[in-house]
Amino acid sequence: MKTGKRTKKKPLFIVLLSIHGLVRGHDLELGRDADTGGQVKYVVELARALGVKPDVEKVILLTRRVIDDSVSPDYAQVIEPLSDKASIVRIECGEEKYLRKELLWDSLDNFSDNVFTFLKSQDRIPDILHSHYADAGYVGARLSHQLGIPLIHTGHSLGHSKRLRLLASGISRGQIEDTYRMSRRIEAEEITLGAAERIITSTDQEIEEQYGLYDFYQPDCMRVIPPGTDLSHFHPSRESEKGSPIARELKRFLHRPTKPMVLALSRPDPKKNIVTLIDAYGESPELQQAANLVIVAGNRDDIQDMDDGARNVLSDILLAVDRHDLYGKVAYPKHHKPEEVATLFRLAAASRGVFVNPALTEPFGLTLLEAAACGLPIVATEDGGPIDIIRNCRNGVLVDPLDKEAMAEAILQTLTDRKQWRTLAKNGLAGVRRHYSWPAHVEKYLAVVRPLVDKTEPLVRMAPIRRRGISRKQALVAELDLSLIGEEQSLATLMQTLHAHRKTVLFGIATGRRLDNALATLRKHRIPQPDVLISGQGTEIHYAPSLTQDSIWERHINHLWDPRAVRETLREIPGLALQPKIHQSPFKISYYIDASMITGQQVRQLLQHNEQAVNVLVSFGQYLDVLPLRASKGLALRWCSEQLDFPLENTLVAGVTGADADMLRGNTLGTVVDNRHISELSDLANIEGIHFSEASFAAGILDAMAHYGFLAQEDEAS
Repeated sequence: MKTGKRTKKKPLFIVLLSIHGLVRGHDLELGRDADTGGQVKYVVELARALGVKPDVEKVILLTRRVIDDSVSPDYAQVIEPLSDKASIVRIECGEEKYLRKELLWDSLDNFSDNVFTFLKSQDRIPDILHSHYADAGYVGARLSHQLGIPLIHTGHSLGHSKRLRLLASGISRGQIEDTYRMSRRIEAEEITLGAAERIITSTDQEIEEQYGLYDFYQPDCMRVIPPGTDLSHFHPSRESEKGSPIARELKRFLHRPTKPMVLALSRPDPKKNIVTLIDAYGESPELQQAANLVIVAGNRDDIQDMDDGARNVLSDILLAVDRHDLYGKVAYPKHHKPEEVATLFRLAAASRGVFVNPALTEPFGLTLLEAAACGLPIVATEDGGPIDIIRNCRNGVLVDPLDKEAMAEAILQTLTDRKQWRTLAKNGLAGVRRHYSWPAHVEKYLAVVRPLVDKTEPLVRMAPIRRRGISRKQALVAELDLSLIGEEQSLATLMQTLHAHRKTVLFGIATGRRLDNALATLRKHRIPQPDVLISGQGTEIHYAPSLTQDSIWERHINHLWDPRAVRETLREIPGLALQPKIHQSPFKISYYIDASMITGQQVRQLLQHNEQAVNVLVSFGQYLDVLPLRASKGLALRWCSEQLDFPLENTLVAGVTGADADMLRGNTLGTVVDNRHISELSDLANIEGIHFSEASFAAGILDAMAHYGFLAQEDEAS
């Protein structure tokens, strides 16, 4: 009787494509410029890690050959071995000198033809092409069609998201196009998504929130494989590091440096939410008794010399420490070296401390993995990548980043339950090795690649519909209170409708709430993060997917703004009382108003008589806000329309109070949702074209969509 023999699968020949930047196998020049960063490190380490696998025959990393006296001659070397089975091969690509990636687009067809010639010269055709970034995706798509082999792709970053960040930084659309060739990049990404059999991402969130904006969005073809962590650098303590320079630096701040360490490490960015962590610590005597707090927020010499965002965050950190009188309990060193990050994690672990990531949103969370690899338990935001990390590693606790009490309680519980601390530390070490090490990454990678080669996994693709243009040409912008929220069933229906049309309809929220309060409300009601969040009555604008703040808008509205003079003028006016500090902001002065004693019009006239050019808004019958003259929800909406290129004529706006009036007037599809404060908008009844819905809350917005034939406009534009 014959026994069946398992057919041995042939080892794989894998080609990686990473065109731009300075790519070599040693002494990586990471951070030398914008093109030589994480992607370069990833592709080199991936090639090496694949090269040690017995079921991989050969790995070639193809990049651009550079002959330029301004860079190392290493980048002119045609072949650079990485191991017995892995190598870097450099191919001619237009001009020989080193160019930034945005100047390579016209040379990509030349590069593609040269790569094709090179691959045809090999002993056999590769089994897989794996492109990295949009430029390589364009080349990979062409080669995949020519050679008839599967293409997989990793974006690393995407053009739609990048354009939003650049717009928020104040760069005009024309400048973005001239400098970054963004239209070509996004079109290349569409071509790649249409050709690739698999897209590899780091998180589930990346799939929907970033790739979901593209016409060739194919979620069934996408696989999450988190990048590997360098366990040779991030590892538990092997010897005491208490005498290291960074340890000595921390001791300068702390009265009792031997206490457990609550460590936070991030760049000084408002989205990292560091001040909330300080407040959580400062409002918990038990936590202060149990541990020191260490805040590592980038490097600084003079805070005044830093950009506005970093300067404001660092100033807020110092003010929070002072407000809670935390001197001797909090360390906030000015400098640290990149190699000292691992030392900080190990010092915290040796103290039986905890690493905290309180960010408002965290797309991935590499520092969480690095902390885990050093044996340090974590407490992290419940938004984004940390969800996957803690699910896989079981090494910490997820918290609402805006709930200070819950954050303090989670940290304290982690610190004081010594048995649980040891379990979390042990789980983290094992979880990183299992899920986030390079061997683990390569195992998952090959599990995705092999079925494509063997043709054992059916390829399911939707039929994409290409639309004119690369921007969404419709928008829905709504007030949060008494408009979106108030009735859960209609809200769920509206969110489902917007989700179904997310590629063509931009979703925005305009609210008087502060950013953190608005985000907490969104979480409470399970409303997805909008594409645009206008907060503080129009004084702040943030863009998805990473809550990028529009700093140019802030500079724009600062015109003629003198908050000290406003407060002085209104100091003792009957009928006005300042709201608590938590409701104030640099561009919004908020009062309670007694309408029986004074009106908003009278307040405006009083300020004008005192030479204060401001905008005065009354909402919900009891709140009065004084803003810069250039700030309001309507003006912020129009700024976003210009920045993001959606026409006001196709923008449905839903409002409920007097603060919404200038959003509703003009060329927008204005809608007043039925509510008890509708009298504040009664003047709009005389304006033709503004729809007064008889339905309340989200049902009123759904009614307006039907009234205006809103989604039918989308179908006509397709």
